[in-house]
Amino acid sequence: MNPNPALGVFFHWLGGLASASFYVPYRGVKLWAWETYWLVGGFFSWIIVPWTLALSMTRDLGDVLRQAPVSNLFWTFLFGMLWGMGGLTFGLTMRYLGMSLGMAVALGYTAVFGTLMPPIFRGVFATEVLRTASGRVILLGVAVCLLGIVFAGLAGMSKERELSEAEKRASIKEFALRKGLLVATFCGVMSACFAYGLAAGDPIKELTIRHGTPPLWQGLPVLVVLLLGGFTTNFIWCLILNARNHTSYQYFHSEIRGRVPSRDEEYILEAATDGRAEEMAVAVTVLAEQPTQAPMLSNYLFSALAGTTWYMQFFFYTMGETKMGRFKFSSWTLHMASIIIFSTLWGIALKEWRGVGTRTKWLVVFSLFVLVASTVIVGFGNYLGITTSTAAH
Repeated sequence: MNPNPALGVFFHWLGGLASASFYVPYRGVKLWAWETYWLVGGFFSWIIVPWTLALSMTRDLGDVLRQAPVSNLFWTFLFGMLWGMGGLTFGLTMRYLGMSLGMAVALGYTAVFGTLMPPIFRGVFATEVLRTASGRVILLGVAVCLLGIVFAGLAGMSKERELSEAEKRASIKEFALRKGLLVATFCGVMSACFAYGLAAGDPIKELTIRHGTPPLWQGLPVLVVLLLGGFTTNFIWCLILNARNHTSYQYFHSEIRGRVPSRDEEYILEAATDGRAEEMAVAVTVLAEQPTQAPMLSNYLFSALAGTTWYMQFFFYTMGETKMGRFKFSSWTLHMASIIIFSTLWGIALKEWRGVGTRTKWLVVFSLFVLVASTVIVGFGNYLGITTSTAAH
């Protein structure tokens, strides 16, 4: 397949838009606990949609997975499980920092580790990155991306200084900068394991191409294995929460028992590191005076839509990766930058920055500008790599 960095950047932008938007449908879920709608959406994110698309768009999926080296299947699956641990704490990051700042900090760590570690482990970081002009341009793009993340973080801290405690709580119910930064660090480092899993699945990509799969879809069989690992982590944790919070019945019965989510609580994401789930339940629920019916059909539909949208980020990611040439590791930076750009725009749309001063608004605008510039620089670096390779031949 001929590289096309411009098209690759476009695919990564589509993936970033999907990633930044997936949580919006969850706001339509009513009277379900987090663990219930997260697991329902997860079945679509990690099982139903990946298998459906891989079976319909690739060749001989079963044979490819049977023929794949066991070690690569193992590492791909394991990295998926580790990524799942980071994903579980993503919700807690949003709870303490909000969408804009939370994503900026968590994805900043993810961008660095997920972009630079794969070429380092492959042993090509010095030869293909540091010693080539195109590789150095891509590193510049990574640095610019991190600069944009810094400005996004500065905007969040400026917001904290400007708003009163009541105003902070109005936009983010449990804003806590120090606690949120600690959780975001864990979340970001562990979430980078997704990039490692994609790299571990390279032999699977080669196998599916040999079986006749178009190169554009070569990443879909890898996602089947990788997301199965993520599903395992989330499935276990959600079942634990279902048992602990007595919410298992919600999958099958519309009548809500015990505590019912309050009307002003649109969404709260539980997380693996939150050991005080009972206190959280008391804080965001009210005792039902009479049986309340959950809208089962719409809850399942909204959860399915959220889960499907989430998967589409990596559907487009694998497409974009095929267009980036020999510097495909740079795809991770493009993906992270795109997520932060669109999540910041969502934060603006959802009025998270309401009431802030001019300085904070300019920091938000500048962070967006720098992040967009980083995707252009990374794309240009890949273009240089292609032209240099063509000239050499």
